[in-house]
Amino acid sequence: MSTFFIAEIGINHNGDIKICKQLIDLAITAGCDAVKFQKRDIDTVYSKKLLDSFRESPWGTTQREQKIGLEFNERDYEEINNYCKKKNIEWFASAWDLKSQAFLRKFNCKYNKIASAMLVNEDLLKMVAEEKKHTFISTGLSTLQDIEKAVNIFREKNCPFELMHCVSTYPMKYEDANLRTILTLKEKFKCDVGYSGHETGLFVSIAAAALGVSSIERHITLDRAMYGSDQAASLGPPGLKELVPTVRKIEKVMGDGTKRIIDDEIPIAEKLRAHLKK
Repeated sequence: MSTFFIAEIGINHNGDIKICKQLIDLAITAGCDAVKFQKRDIDTVYSKKLLDSFRESPWGTTQREQKIGLEFNERDYEEINNYCKKKNIEWFASAWDLKSQAFLRKFNCKYNKIASAMLVNEDLLKMVAEEKKHTFISTGLSTLQDIEKAVNIFREKNCPFELMHCVSTYPMKYEDANLRTILTLKEKFKCDVGYSGHETGLFVSIAAAALGVSSIERHITLDRAMYGSDQAASLGPPGLKELVPTVRKIEKVMGDGTKRIIDDEIPIAEKLRAHLKK
């Protein structure tokens, strides 16, 4: 099975459609299967008190100005939709509220995504599951009981899904990766399990691939020093272009698990065991 590669653009476009297109191009060049965004209705997700509070950013001095600056509008998403169709790559987004999920329905994306923070939002889970699109469900910030409730909703709605092991720290410490949780989730929920990583570097994602994950999602950036809370935990162009082909090689070397004598071994066996036939 080929690992489904998701390049998480998220908010690393910094509200700039030109940067966004460059990130889409990077994902395509690296061999990713899809790019992913995040969509929020600012006044639904955040309180007025927080939005009115101070935060210095390229867009102003309030949280509201910063968060609005990072949100694409409908015209932007139409441009993204057309660009991805032209470039033949899938795109989808994680909605953080019901209004945003309704907004995303306009574009009829092939996939849905539940962000870790939204795993306990039952109204959103039900709304997404009703669409019956294959949904990637990240499991950071959540207990097994939380995950079970989400799984039950998707199974009750007969909506295809896969879980994604995730630790929601930015960047994640290597010692917190706990990749054996991938096996725990597979065993408990009898479903495909992917990996959504926020670490620096490649080897945790490579180790996840060796455990047989169905998908890998990594944040991507043009430059890890750019403005933004997710940039430091993202892969730049060299890292992404190394990770994807490395995982493709892992898929080949893992094989199918069936013990067999391959054709190239036969003459070697005859040579090395010839003395046993005398």
